Amino acid sequence: MSTGNVTPAGGEERRMVPGAQASDPHLTASAPIASGPAAAPAAPSAAAPPAPALPAAEQRVTRAGVVWAAVVAALVLLILLIIFIMQNQEQVAIRYLGMEGSVPLGMALFIASVTGGVLVAISGGARILQLRYNAHRSRLRQPRS
Repeated sequence: MSTGNVTPAGGEERRMVPGAQASDPHLTASAPIASGPAAAPAAPSAAAPPAPALPAAEQRVTRAGVVWAAVVAALVLLILLIIFIMQNQEQVAIRYLGMEGSVPLGMALFIASVTGGVLVAISGGARILQLRYNAHRSRLRQPRS
């Protein structure tokens, strides 16, 4: 929202001439704006709109908001997964370490992806434990003051 003031490149603030565009420096009054209590209006105008709410960039992000967004994202992914499984119902033969069976293609791919996710989680957890152990050992080696 414009206050009717323009600050040119020189840094001096100037009052706008009514009806002038803010980008047109030729249509400003040359008198600098006074600062201090005398420059403030005596009473707020009844026609002045209320102060706007905080812009989206300044709104606080709460844990509840993050959890809500995560739940919505998880539900969308779950719906897409159900659609994928329902559209891939043809039976496929699966052979693994001497075992043999027949399952729907969508389920076979789902089981394979979950198994891959579990393996990644296990290796990530092992790395985190390794880093914690190394950090704990380095803290024990430091002399206490």
